[in-house]
Amino acid sequence: MILSPMRFKNFVWPHNPRVYSIAFERKMAVHKIPFGRYRLQSLGQTRRVLKGQGEFAGEGAYDTFKALACVFYEETPGVLVHPVWMTTTAWFAALELRQEPRRDYVAYSFEFWEAVNGDGTGTLSVRTGGDGDAGGDAGKGAQGQWHTVVKGDTLWGLAQRYGVALNQIVELNPDIRNPNLIYVGQKVRIT
Repeated sequence: MILSPMRFKNFVWPHNPRVYSIAFERKMAVHKIPFGRYRLQSLGQTRRVLKGQGEFAGEGAYDTFKALACVFYEETPGVLVHPVWMTTTAWFAALELRQEPRRDYVAYSFEFWEAVNGDGTGTLSVRTGGDGDAGGDAGKGAQGQWHTVVKGDTLWGLAQRYGVALNQIVELNPDIRNPNLIYVGQKVRIT
């Protein structure tokens, strides 16, 4: 199986990282009840963290690492697209050079933290596929072009229909937490 490359903002990995892990955590409270019993209460999910390790090899490997480091220095979150598992808005939280750099080989590790909206909801979404060809009305307003979802629509299909990148639609619609799950009547920003 050939996987698409991992991407963050304008940086595209020349080959995917070798190792990665995704950590989920839910904060829990334990309430003591008399006679040895207890009750658990969920205090909600915390950030999700994607960690990994990889290598850049070949001519210009260190230059590739420097380009990744430049993206790390940007003080804003961006869309992180993982080739297998997730697309999310994230902060580039850590980047580490794991050995003395050489021009033709660099080992590194990285960490991304999922960004969270002001209302406390995360922006995690599962990568989407499929197609749809039913059509809803599209309107162009002062704040871009919008599409009203009809039965059979998918974000992938909308990206194909309007000739825009799926990532662009995901970025413009942070309220859509799962691109595989959009609803009839929902307004989707296209541009």
